Amino acid sequence: MLLSSLGLLLLIGLVAGIASGLFGIGGGVLIVPALVYLVGFSQHMAIGTSLAILLPPVGLAAVLQYYRYGQVNIKAALIVAAALFVGGWLGAILANHLSGPQLKLAFGIFVVGMGIYLVYEALRQLSLF
Repeated sequence: MLLSSLGLLLLIGLVAGIASGLFGIGGGVLIVPALVYLVGFSQHMAIGTSLAILLPPVGLAAVLQYYRYGQVNIKAALIVAAALFVGGWLGAILANHLSGPQLKLAFGIFVVGMGIYLVYEALRQLSLF
């Protein structure tokens, strides 16, 4: 691996980690596009790599910090984790049946839809909308 690639991967991890701890987004919203557009991974490779990246660091570092402040509901986490396990498996099966451009389009629609919803809700709560 070239030094520049190592530096780029470290930067992607740092930025995604900060966003993950700050917003709870899991990092994939940043990691997947960064791996595709900055590192040159295929959409499928970026998603698979993102899943492998997120297992240990998010599950250990961020959760422990939130737990220390009493901000983790263990029962809810276990229930959602069990469903996430099944959903992740089903989503991976579906993703591997889509072409790269189809998967990229679906991801883009998801991110834009979430962005529109978040902006609308924030404006509504600020009584600006």
